[in-house]
Amino acid sequence: MASTTKEEEVLIELQDVWKIYQLGEVEVPALRGVSLQIKKGEFLAVVGASGSGKSTMVNLIGCLDTPTKGTLYLKSQDVTHMSESDLSSLRGKTVGFVFQQYNLIPTLTAYQNILLPLELQEFDDEEAHKRAEELLKLVGLGDKMGNLPTQLSGGQQQRVSIARALAANPEIILADEPTGALDSVTGKEVIDMLHRLWKNEGKTIIMITHDHHLAQYAHTRVELKDGQIMTVQKTVHEKEMKLYHRGD
Repeated sequence: MASTTKEEEVLIELQDVWKIYQLGEVEVPALRGVSLQIKKGEFLAVVGASGSGKSTMVNLIGCLDTPTKGTLYLKSQDVTHMSESDLSSLRGKTVGFVFQQYNLIPTLTAYQNILLPLELQEFDDEEAHKRAEELLKLVGLGDKMGNLPTQLSGGQQQRVSIARALAANPEIILADEPTGALDSVTGKEVIDMLHRLWKNEGKTIIMITHDHHLAQYAHTRVELKDGQIMTVQKTVHEKEMKLYHRGD
């Protein structure tokens, strides 16, 4: 990869990436020659209809899958042929996931759901407990630490999911239809939270959505159709984006 300045650091790069699924004797391409750079500190929305390749792209970017053809870089590391154990390690340290259905463990409290990834990453016990508590307070749920997911509203569960995604302090938050199971008011609260993480915490946010209205909250919009990128559009000028990102 070409060298870049710190300001222009490329966190993720897809170079002519194809993902082809084999269904019996039939090959079904989900992504067709996708090339894209995602820079540190971007808030990017990937939009497109069902079947456009959004889910496949999120699986690749999140190191949950690897390309059939082409090259995928994460933090300048070629992950295309990386072993599953190395992929898992890189993924755990670099990417936090927020899913449409929250994916919280129902038998664990909100606090325990956040603690779990810290334990898996072998954080010091005292540090892990302190961080889980701080994260619940960050998402406005400091008084819900002992609640099970069934004792929380949908919006509260998604906030726990966001706190869990932040547990290992990843550079990238990958949100896959994060408001899909929420009403419009609660969904707006979740989007506002993701926006604050981008603006105040310097996180790189990649949001997958079919909703073009929600995509307006991002600052770069990538439109997929039939597994190909149709447009890459900045929703604000670069200078304005940098000023807003610093909170000036």
